[in-house]
Amino acid sequence: MKPTAEDEARTEGAAVSSLGEEYPKEQARCRELLVAYREIGPIGAFGAAVIDATLKEADEAAAAGDVVRMLRAFEDMKART
Repeated sequence: MKPTAEDEARTEGAAVSSLGEEYPKEQARCRELLVAYREIGPIGAFGAAVIDATLKEADEAAAAGDVVRMLRAFEDMKART
């Protein structure tokens, strides 16, 4: 599949990074987000539970060295806001 103009514009001049570089950054971001959700009390409980499950899977995938699981976990972590 040929890249679209939008794909090329997004990557033009952008530094290329690897899963090995970005994965721990995303884990750290989600851990900070987890703290924030827990701090808001019962209202944040569901969000905290989802983020906690996401981080558990991310940690297990990394420990197992399973790159496919890591890619899925990485996308899941990026979806957490």
